[in-house]
Amino acid sequence: MQTVEVKIARIGNSRGVRIPADVLRRYAFTDTAIMVESVDGVLLRPKRKTDEKLSWADTAKAMAAASEDWSEWDGVDVDGLDAAPWGHAGGAEKRPGYGKTKKADSRRWS
Repeated sequence: MQTVEVKIARIGNSRGVRIPADVLRRYAFTDTAIMVESVDGVLLRPKRKTDEKLSWADTAKAMAAASEDWSEWDGVDVDGLDAAPWGHAGGAEKRPGYGKTKKADSRRWS
């Protein structure tokens, strides 16, 4: 990352900076930029066209066409997790002393 000092020029009641041509080309700036203000300073970035998102059906078709190898995930079927007791009929797991507070604590947090 290179640091470049630029001059601030008067443009009517506003001010502006000139961005060197090689920087404009490198980051594909066109006629519009996005300015992001933060506590650290100001960031200028080129405005990008958003890519059109695929629908769920198109995504599934693209995944099927990719013919990816998911055989590493076959080990999940034999790890024994399907036999583990996952749920409780009463809801959340109960732990001894869970949810109980001391009298001093309840006054402090209320």
